[in-house]
Amino acid sequence: MSDISTLTPTSLWQWFDKICAIPHPSYHEEALANFITDWAKSKSFFVERDEAGNILIRKPATQGMEHRQTIALQAHLDMVPQANAGTQHDFTQDPIQPYIDGDWVKAKGTTLGADNGIGLASCLAVLDAEDLAHPEIEVLLTMSEEVGMEGAIGLRPNWLTAPIMINTDTEDNGEIYIGCAGGENVNIELPLEYASNPFAQALKVTLKGLQGGHSGCDIHTNRVNAIKLLARILAETLQNTPFQLAEIAGGSVRNAIPREAYAVIVAKDLEKLTAYIEQLGQQLKAELKLAEPNLTLLVETTENPTQIFDIASTEKSLHFLNVLPNGVIRNSDTIKNVVETSLSIGVLETKNAQLVSTILSRSLIEGGKAEVRAKINSLAQLVGAKAEFSGNYPGWEPDAHSAITQITKEVYDQILGYEAQIKVIHAGLECGLIKKVYPNMDLVSIGPTIRNAHSPDEKVHIPAVQIYWELLTQLLSKVPLK
Repeated sequence: MSDISTLTPTSLWQWFDKICAIPHPSYHEEALANFITDWAKSKSFFVERDEAGNILIRKPATQGMEHRQTIALQAHLDMVPQANAGTQHDFTQDPIQPYIDGDWVKAKGTTLGADNGIGLASCLAVLDAEDLAHPEIEVLLTMSEEVGMEGAIGLRPNWLTAPIMINTDTEDNGEIYIGCAGGENVNIELPLEYASNPFAQALKVTLKGLQGGHSGCDIHTNRVNAIKLLARILAETLQNTPFQLAEIAGGSVRNAIPREAYAVIVAKDLEKLTAYIEQLGQQLKAELKLAEPNLTLLVETTENPTQIFDIASTEKSLHFLNVLPNGVIRNSDTIKNVVETSLSIGVLETKNAQLVSTILSRSLIEGGKAEVRAKINSLAQLVGAKAEFSGNYPGWEPDAHSAITQITKEVYDQILGYEAQIKVIHAGLECGLIKKVYPNMDLVSIGPTIRNAHSPDEKVHIPAVQIYWELLTQLLSKVPLK
């Protein structure tokens, strides 16, 4: 057990400590799922898994609460695996190493998994508690949320009985979420033509030290996408000094803003090429000193490849990446200070004679996703690429008459001593997909303050976790009568 197991509320933090100790990146949650189901069986709870691997656990009402409505708590089992450059960490084998830093809990060199590990821990702590008043509880734990909400997409119908659900996957203290963006995955494959390398040496251009972050929650900030910035650098350099690409890549997951990217390039005059890129790097460091204070651009010699992109493929690749839409497309007309539509290129790879871009498009409205789809298709046709769209999931439309939202706000206002804010988030929550399977369910989403989710700078605010726990446990005692 780590130091975080001594924090308050004790049961929640001890559960989170156990979760950190069991590797659970997306597609590798089975060990954690088995641990939880075995524990639930040892407590004699009803526990079952559906065809998608989702877990449902039921706990009977405490004495005097039998006549209140059943309530469901929901979290997802997986986490986003991101590590700092130089950090040796196998997310499928190695435990997360949490530590306390002032009022925050962080992880050593990696994502912490507070998204959604704190919510998951709170659900398990409620099940574990013997001193909480609550009606019958259903806890739904879903698989592979971070890679396309696959568990929620495959959620079994007619499985849950609760008319009310609390989703635990939002990340701001004092805020209640009642709606979210939908999303769609986009893959663009640009064919490449190769040529023999006539040059004697090669350079590796590496961009690192960027903040990164969540491609939904942080998309409106000025955080720079490493893939896009590298494309800008190389496209501008190409106008001044000829070179050819041998490889270009960046990012690691589709739903995080890439922090790092690199390219291997060859040219006749490497000295001139190096000088120009380094000069451009200094200009960018000055330009982005507030948004990206740790931006680092390295230019160094590397192993000389035998095959390189031909001149046409080099030009086409860089021009394509440079004009590829990225970031906020449109802000909402109906919800103040909320992004309506965005997209983010999360991963770039050079493989199988193709430049492969992995993108996540998000929008509060279906028309926004259609707009992005049209832009991508137009660009793909112009450069001779193939665009594929998959995993389209709906947004969660706000319900102005939600009973659980009003109860949550009343309780939250009392705990905080000021008014909680009711909001819509530009990120994917599973609520839209759950609502699709259970259309009559009344949903709300809450959570403690988490910063820099989906990046190794992820951290969760310790005092906010205490407030979140007070809110959650008080809500359980105030569920309406049947």
